[in-house]
This record gives sequence, structure tokens and C-alpha cells, in this order.
Amino acid sequence: MPRSPSQEMTEQLLDMTLDKLPVGSTARIEALKGDDLCKKRLMALGLVRGKEISLETKAPFGDPRIYTILGYRLSIRNEDARNIVVSSL
Repeated sequence: MPRSPSQEMTEQLLDMTLDKLPVGSTARIEALKGDDLCKKRLMALGLVRGKEISLETKAPFGDPRIYTILGYRLSIRNEDARNIVVSSL
């Protein structure tokens, strides 16, 4: 069964996770994936739907990365960043 354009768009949006954000770029948080404990931990850090987040820099080997959200800098491992669905601005 062929997919509708809206289904394809939704799938593309869900493919963009925070770990794929280029340095210096800003994105908007759309959703959190993972189990309830993971989601609660991320929300406690201020990572909630609708907030803007930007990638400041990354470690020499790429993990962890330092993001700016809500006026503070936050270090997130790539493993956790894969659970944060974003859309580019």
C-alpha cells in the first residue's frame, strides 16, 4: 500500500534527532522517544516540546555534545540525543 505525502513527511520528521544536528544549528524539540524513565530525565533537564535548542560544540571524538537550551549549556551523550526528535529552524 503506497504511503500518503503526510505519512512520508511524518516519517522524515521523526528521522531528525538531536544527534544529527550540525554544530552552530538551532532546532525545535518536537518529541521525546524512549522509555518513561528516559523521557522524565530529559524533561527534568528542560528538554520539552516546543523549546529551541542549539548545538554549541562537540567533544573531539563527537561524544558528548554541548547544547544551549533555556539560557544554559547542557552536555548530552549521543545515545540520549537519539531520543530527542527535532525540527530544524
